[in-house]
Amino acid sequence: MTQLTGDQVRHIAKLARLQLTDAEVEKFAKELTSILQYVDMLQEVDTKNVQPTAQVTGQSNVFREDVIRRDGTSADSLLSCSPLPLADHQIVSPSAHG
Repeated sequence: MTQLTGDQVRHIAKLARLQLTDAEVEKFAKELTSILQYVDMLQEVDTKNVQPTAQVTGQSNVFREDVIRRDGTSADSLLSCSPLPLADHQIVSPSAHG
């Protein structure tokens, strides 16, 4: 991998909608080149016999069936706890505009 040029860094910055100073262009040219060299080094690793994995913690998602429970608290009793006024079974929140 060759060193990134200033024009290449400016192009990347433009794609990211960033405005860089000349000093930043020089700094990021070195840093981005170093990152790309590391990625090139990773490409050389033999992964043919490695099983692909989505995560390494051993945890898995637990799904449950959604069930509507009719034996719970009623909407009226829940709304009655509100310190704010009610209108048409909805809590009327104070407006920032008066």
